Amino acid sequence: MSNQFNSKLKLLISEEEIKAKIKEYAKKIESNYKNKNLLVVGLLNGSFIFTADLVREINIPIEIDFISCSSYQGQKSTGIVNIYKGLRTKNLKNKSILLVEDILDTGTTIINIYNYLLDKNAKEIKILTLLDKKEKHLKFDIDYDSLFEVEDNFLIGYGIDLDEKYRNLKSVYTYKN
Repeated sequence: MSNQFNSKLKLLISEEEIKAKIKEYAKKIESNYKNKNLLVVGLLNGSFIFTADLVREINIPIEIDFISCSSYQGQKSTGIVNIYKGLRTKNLKNKSILLVEDILDTGTTIINIYNYLLDKNAKEIKILTLLDKKEKHLKFDIDYDSLFEVEDNFLIGYGIDLDEKYRNLKSVYTYKN
């Protein structure tokens, strides 16, 4: 990457910190879901790296599925959630769902997808986010947990993009225009 681009980045969370937290949470998931029919649902595109790293650390039988959705255009949320690909898993009646999200920002996406899964009669739904901009998002009564609480900056890396670029960065960075 160019020096000009690198000057816009500031390391926020290192690859090592992310891996350590994922291992910690994988153990909690194993304990909480050991006798349940767990379906891990990753939200594409942002959570694909997080979801992949997480499920490889979970040592109980699980199913994995993805929902492709977006509410962003560039660095701004549009406030409208578009679902481009729904679940392949049809029957959620006996499934305990762990919904995996990259970042809880405004909360618009997670609320919409949570309601989408409720409409499909999921047995239970819990949410795990990599990052949480707690001071920014809407207040809601949804059971969720996050690996890292972050300030309201524009972030890229570890699956999080800027116009579909920079998802491949191994750490999370703040990005300044």
